[in-house]
Amino acid sequence: MDTKYIFVTGGVVSSLGKGIISSSLARLLLSRGYRVTIQKFDPYINIDPGTLNPYEHGECYVTVDGHEADLDLGHYERFTNIETTRANNVTTGRIYQSVIDKERRGDYLGKTVQIVPHITDEIKRCVKRLGDKGNFDFVITEIGGTVGDIESTPYLEAVRQLRWELGKNAVCIHLTYVPYLKAAKELKTKPTQHSVKMLQQAGIQPDILVLRTEKELPQSMCRKVAQFCNVSTDAVIQSLDASSIYEVPIMMHKEGLDRIVLEKTGLNGDGDPDLSAWNNFLHKLEHATKRIRIGLVGKYVELQDAYKSISESLNHAAAYCDRKLELVYIHSEKLTESDVDEKLRDMDGVIIAPGFGQRGIEGKFVAIKWCREHDVPTFGICLGMQCMVIEFARNVLGMKNANSTEMDSTTPYNVIDLMEEQKSISNLGGTMRLGGYDCVIREGSKAAQAYGTTHIRERHRHRFEFNDDYRDRFEASGLQCVGENPDTHLVEIVELKGNRWFVGTQYHPEYQSTVLNPNPLFESFMEAAIAYSTEKGR
Repeated sequence: MDTKYIFVTGGVVSSLGKGIISSSLARLLLSRGYRVTIQKFDPYINIDPGTLNPYEHGECYVTVDGHEADLDLGHYERFTNIETTRANNVTTGRIYQSVIDKERRGDYLGKTVQIVPHITDEIKRCVKRLGDKGNFDFVITEIGGTVGDIESTPYLEAVRQLRWELGKNAVCIHLTYVPYLKAAKELKTKPTQHSVKMLQQAGIQPDILVLRTEKELPQSMCRKVAQFCNVSTDAVIQSLDASSIYEVPIMMHKEGLDRIVLEKTGLNGDGDPDLSAWNNFLHKLEHATKRIRIGLVGKYVELQDAYKSISESLNHAAAYCDRKLELVYIHSEKLTESDVDEKLRDMDGVIIAPGFGQRGIEGKFVAIKWCREHDVPTFGICLGMQCMVIEFARNVLGMKNANSTEMDSTTPYNVIDLMEEQKSISNLGGTMRLGGYDCVIREGSKAAQAYGTTHIRERHRHRFEFNDDYRDRFEASGLQCVGENPDTHLVEIVELKGNRWFVGTQYHPEYQSTVLNPNPLFESFMEAAIAYSTEKGR
């Protein structure tokens, strides 16, 4: 069959959950046996979010091919169980860069380069290329931002053109907000009406309206919205606030979103998707009664989206271990020797978060030392693993002032350092190790037991590495280098011999944890935390 293209736009306010709606629809279509992919268009001019502060857009997600992407791609993968690539996330910066590169090469034969048709044609090419190359039945394209934003205008124009070109093979879903005025005790549809009018002014008539709401919408209100917005009544559906994002696919199926999309694209919408595995996860998530308390030590704890993939990976692991996760965020910048016992003693396990830069790093050392000495299950990720190495060098190997050259270029013990071939590169992105890399794990290690194999492939996002000159000294004192890249022999995993579970990974295992396939290392960490909690009688 011809590839069908679904465009998801948003109105009224941002952060309504276009990514969750897109991911939920993808899950439903996949569960009906269709081949589906999702892409996100971000209106900012950055080439990618790799150099953005997490306070801007939350965490930076990394695809399997090493593209630094918006955090919504993490939701796409967690819901669909399909790996994404750089083709699944395009920014305005990349669009303009591509067009300018073509202009410099003379591809436009001296013509004046304009937003229409050149920028819009490039956007359309990115949309259709994904469908042409991937052999997909459905391509779901989420347009970032809100209708009315200046930055989104070229994308909406491209969508308008594509809808005419694709005919019945294109559907537009518009997500809006129906606010509840507490003082008046009324739900208000006027913001939705105005949002749809702005979309219509851009030449796009939505086929389906998804109304985000805190209160149940009466049918009379849905009919009113349908009448004012030129949308069929059965294509106006509500999206109530849910206790978990993973309930949204079930809610959207009950509202008929997948059926409506199939019918709008000329396909048979009868029958139900096979959501048995998804419902099994939801059952575990909702019915777990015993709590497991995990502390996450990092410097962005006031912005929980900065650690979104980690928190979701922990949720996956906890659910499959029949536990309800209680995640406690601990600010590493405020953690000291005087209060570490008070803040960590009630934790069943501790995550040492990734990141960049000096801020908050001393608090991570304090947390690691306390966890190591009290034998608490501890999981260090990326910079968290590097902090494990530095703390061990300082407090066990006696290397006073050991550090990473990222934090102190004059350290006498550069246990974490740039590799020689990286030192001459000045471009920040050029020194990054990004995307999937192989790792060979030592037999008998906790990591090998967790994965059930000695050969894995995980995703990276870092610049500095374990300095191999010190490997023998660490190994002799108990911090084992149990995982390494087979080509470069760079250290990927460290484990502390003798402790119940003290593991650090240079890679980011949270990037490859999904609802249907939780990452094995997170499951192993969760099992160790549960065993420790049981031992303590908690």
